[in-house]
Amino acid sequence: QVQLLESGGGSVQAGGSLTLSCAASGSILSANCMAWFRQAPGKQREGVAAIYIGGSNPYYGDSVKGRFIISQDSGAHTVYLRMYDLKPEDTGMYYCAADSFCIQGPVENNFHYWGQGTQVTVSS
Repeated sequence: QVQLLESGGGSVQAGGSLTLSCAASGSILSANCMAWFRQAPGKQREGVAAIYIGGSNPYYGDSVKGRFIISQDSGAHTVYLRMYDLKPEDTGMYYCAADSFCIQGPVENNFHYWGQGTQVTVSS
């Protein structure tokens, strides 16, 4: 089993920045790929970004390209999501997910392990 602990959510005004963190523990060999998803009220969960622990070439969802940056710390088995130029439509619950491979990037059905989520609210 893999446990994922997210932190860093909060409220910010449009144009602001936030950084989310997600630390994996437990069977971390099954968490070789870590990703971020988000879900706005009344909407389906959306893939935001994914990255291999110890790797590069991250994947990004189209709606966040150029504004969000995913990075990883292999020693701490932690991923970060740096969010810039935040917009009200970025509001939602942000979830960290993990699995062995980043098949097709942040695709929900490809991830078995999920965190509890952290709320991000962007006001206009």
